[in-house]
Amino acid sequence: MVCLGNICRSPLAEGILKHKAELAGLNWEVESAGTNGFHVGEAPHLLSQKVARQHQIDISRQVARQFTKSDIEKFDLIYAMASNVLDDIREIAGPDFDPEKVVLFLNELYPGKNLDVPDPWYGPEPGYHEVFDLINHTSEKIIKKYALRLSSQD
Repeated sequence: MVCLGNICRSPLAEGILKHKAELAGLNWEVESAGTNGFHVGEAPHLLSQKVARQHQIDISRQVARQFTKSDIEKFDLIYAMASNVLDDIREIAGPDFDPEKVVLFLNELYPGKNLDVPDPWYGPEPGYHEVFDLINHTSEKIIKKYALRLSSQD
C-alpha cells in the first residue's frame, strides 16, 4: 500500500487490509510506504488513527517509511493509492518496474477506471471517514478475489 507520505491513506489501507486478511484466516504480509520522505519515522495522521480506531483497527504503532526500489522485488503485489504515486513508483523502480505487480488500488473496486483514493490530508475529518469507507470496500473486494483464488488452488 503506497501513497505520498505514508501517514493518511496507505496506513489506513495497511491496517484495514491486514485486519480483513486476519479475519479471513489469510497469512498475508501487508505493509505501507510513501514515495516521498517527508514523514519518515512518524506515526499515521491523528485523524487516520481516530477513524481506524472507531472501526476497532489500531494503526497507532505503524511508522512511516519511504518506498524503495527493493520493495518491487520483496512484495508480490503493490497497490498505489493514486496515479501520481504510481508514476513515482515507476520512477523509483526504474527498469525493475513491473506493471503486472504495481497497480492502482481502486482498480480492484472499479476495474479500468484508474481512479485515485482522495488524499484527506488537506481537509477536515469527514474526508478521513470517506477515505476509510472507500478503502474498506476495496479491501473487501481484494479479500474475496484472492481468497477465492487461493481456495481454488487447494
